[in-house]
Amino acid sequence: MQIQRKFFTSVRLGLDAFILILTFILILLAVSGMPFVKLTGYNFSLLFVLLVVWYFSSQITDLYDDFRSRNYSYELIILAKNIFFQIIVAVIVLFLLNENTISRKFVFTYGLGLFVSLGIQKYLLRRILYLMRKKGRNIRNLLIVGAGEIGKNFFEVINRNPQFGYKIVGFLDDYKWPYLNGEYLGKINQLESILSKEKVDNVVITLANGNTARIEEVIRICDNNTIRSIIIPDYFKFVSNKYNVSMFGRFPVINVREDRVSEIHWRLAKRIFDIVFSIVIIISVFSWLFPLIALALKLNSPGPVFFKQERWGKDNRKFSAYKFRSMIVQSKNVDDGGKFCQAIQNDPRITRVGRVIRKMRIDEVPQMINVLKGEMSLVGPRPERPFFVEKLTEEIPYYTRRFKVRPGITGWAQVKHKYDETIEDVKIKLRYDLFYIENMSLRMDFKILFRTIFVVLFGKGHYN
Repeated sequence: MQIQRKFFTSVRLGLDAFILILTFILILLAVSGMPFVKLTGYNFSLLFVLLVVWYFSSQITDLYDDFRSRNYSYELIILAKNIFFQIIVAVIVLFLLNENTISRKFVFTYGLGLFVSLGIQKYLLRRILYLMRKKGRNIRNLLIVGAGEIGKNFFEVINRNPQFGYKIVGFLDDYKWPYLNGEYLGKINQLESILSKEKVDNVVITLANGNTARIEEVIRICDNNTIRSIIIPDYFKFVSNKYNVSMFGRFPVINVREDRVSEIHWRLAKRIFDIVFSIVIIISVFSWLFPLIALALKLNSPGPVFFKQERWGKDNRKFSAYKFRSMIVQSKNVDDGGKFCQAIQNDPRITRVGRVIRKMRIDEVPQMINVLKGEMSLVGPRPERPFFVEKLTEEIPYYTRRFKVRPGITGWAQVKHKYDETIEDVKIKLRYDLFYIENMSLRMDFKILFRTIFVVLFGKGHYN
């Protein structure tokens, strides 16, 4: 089985190398404008280096790892990374050789041609394999040892994706689970007899991590029968969809939640965007809006123009969020019984002008100052009051993950869900916040900002 897998990997590598050589020659012919180009020493040296680089970069990016469980778009992304290495190395080699017969135009045309030709080849290879699998060829038979939650989920993934080219022979488990529907083959101690009767290419072990002795026994039997064994640890129930697996020395390390926050270039880009955008808004909007709002507030109700409220920010740090005052000065946040007085619709504490600016979300504009100071971002989870943070942290698991990033003036939860009136609403919005943290990008920020404008224009803002 292992020999067959290595053979197929070698075939894919050889096919890619052939296309790389062919693309190199054809692009060189096209760019040089000659009907035939003879490979000079320089040409041959560059081609040789590019082939060597392709081999090593493909090992780094796992281009030839088992691609059955990868979709085509994911393979194209890995392909693009390898071609990027090709372009960089080609430019460096030509610079070191001081070679003028090969232009930079050739290098970038070669990169584009290689992406197109290899992209077509890999698509055709997938189609050929798909047609073969429909006829029952090139199928790998899997036996799952352990029919618990992980085994069941793995079984469902295989059934939902027939294009992977796998077939489940059945399950072995010491307990006959009712949902197996005829897939149960027997107890784990029957593994050796099952392997002698059934055609099995891989044994997938989905037993609990604490069952070490049983796992060792299964691996020993697989080794004796020259069958590849694969372990799926049940740690994955603790991780998000954005996990990352890496090596620390000889130890495999699972990063439970890999998100964009850990990428310094993303944090820098987001911060620059926040600074530039907030300065533009402060100069172009706040400069003339402030006098108008201040005058309206003063005429409508005595008291300060601004209202400061303590909020919970990034890394559990508290800060004062600025807002235009929308309530009467005498209003209290906490009643005589110590209960927090949340703003409600038609709240008598809200002034006439305050009602207008809250509906249009204009009361949030001063928070651009918080953005400029680095206490907030334009987009992120809304900052919450300490009273609610302490309460919600006790009631909702993982609530504190919101504080990995700067809170935002608007956020994914605000444009996707209504104002939280119940604990279930808070849980739903938390899922949106965590989704944003794991997937945030400048593109997503722009999307949220545009949707926020829609919410404001159509009067769908909520009290907060």
